[in-house]
Amino acid sequence: MAERTFTLDEAQALLPVLESLLKAAMEGKGAAERIEQEFKAVSSRVFLNGGTLLDVAKLAARKREKERLVRKIKDALAEIEASGAQVKDLEMGLLDFPCEVGGRTILLCWKLGEKSIAHWHGTDEGYRYRKPIDEKIAKAAKRRGSRE
Repeated sequence: MAERTFTLDEAQALLPVLESLLKAAMEGKGAAERIEQEFKAVSSRVFLNGGTLLDVAKLAARKREKERLVRKIKDALAEIEASGAQVKDLEMGLLDFPCEVGGRTILLCWKLGEKSIAHWHGTDEGYRYRKPIDEKIAKAAKRRGSRE
């Protein structure tokens, strides 16, 4: 199946929904990591003390909470991917949108906190090679580019 491509307007129109999903995944990741740190601290305390009494019910509840968060993260990421957008960096909140320009595929690049999609890079490049969307890219990216 061919990869979906976006026009600039199509990608821009998806941003509010994708931004919400991305934020949910990022917040879930942070919460899951905090729970994991709790587990590591408990494990370290048990090791250093040569054993200790644990509140097993509380630990089991925290484990279930972490599992719930991981499901939430996976679901949010799956929804983003299903749209055709690509999650490139969950830490930064970075999304790419394949776009066809002049017979080649480029990636429209958006980072959480940016008001709109204003950058692009080649498919073999990454975030640090972002370039501003110029008139040529903007014009080509406005023409219908989806192959669904």
